[in-house]
Amino acid sequence: MLAYIVRRFAYALLVVWGVLLFLFVLFFAVTTPDDIARRSVGDKALPRVIEQWKHAHGYDRPLWPSVDAPTDNLLVDHFRRMLTFDLGKSDADNVPIARRIREGAAPSLLLTLPMFALGLLSSIGVSLFVALFRESYIDRAWVFLSVLLMSIPMLLYIIFGQFLLSVVLRWFPLSGFDDDPAVVTRFLALPVLIAVLSSLGSSVRFYRTVFVEEIHKDYVRTARAKGAGELRILRFHVLRNALIPILTDVVMTIPFLFTGSLLLEAAFGIPGLGSLVVDAINANDFSTLRAMVFLGSLLFIVGQVLTDISYTIVDPRIRLS
Repeated sequence: MLAYIVRRFAYALLVVWGVLLFLFVLFFAVTTPDDIARRSVGDKALPRVIEQWKHAHGYDRPLWPSVDAPTDNLLVDHFRRMLTFDLGKSDADNVPIARRIREGAAPSLLLTLPMFALGLLSSIGVSLFVALFRESYIDRAWVFLSVLLMSIPMLLYIIFGQFLLSVVLRWFPLSGFDDDPAVVTRFLALPVLIAVLSSLGSSVRFYRTVFVEEIHKDYVRTARAKGAGELRILRFHVLRNALIPILTDVVMTIPFLFTGSLLLEAAFGIPGLGSLVVDAINANDFSTLRAMVFLGSLLFIVGQVLTDISYTIVDPRIRLS
């Protein structure tokens, strides 16, 4: 197993290098430093103003290594900064990007962690309930409701939730954020509720399919023949054996909890990492966008490796080789 883990991390390192090369081509070769400078200082800026901006932000060096500049070029600097997590400064206001990420991580986690936990528990609970009444009117009604929930865009959930619960009923603030423990739940309750409701349809449909597939297997019929009740079968047999597809979905979701939710944070004024990305897009802050895309890709790659490793924890029959 150790050899497999080492090999998987070696493959992951190659993927990281590929991602870094793609990011460099995207942010420096396709969108050149001159384009970045013009977007920051204006299309009508004088050439000397553009050159001064490029020099101040380190964009005036050659793109690729050469005999004259084997290390003093943007490609080597890009790889060095990303691999050492020296993310540099914002193109918009010269604030260190690492500081912005540290400041935005806490609001994002305060939103995504309860959103993830409540969404997972409610989805599995409802899916087990639907699987218990499979092929009945309850099952058909929930399948129809799941498809309906999946068909509604997230933006409509946000607009309707803000209008009904904030404007009409005044149960929650319309937007804003305060990290004071006494009031933070009041600001986060509505976005968490909307996120859980909007994801319930796809999650219930997926988990319900997994549970119903397990119910028709031989070991379930054997458990019934021994006198086990349906609730016991669902809880101690079906749920345990369905952990592999559930774990795949869960572990792949966990890394993205750290990158926040772009739409929810922007709509509710939560100063998390999602809002950081939206602000960077609006401000043409390419250095911040490059750093956030790299961190998101890195978390996704790590999530894939952890998913493979976690299979052996929930199912001892799986051997990694």
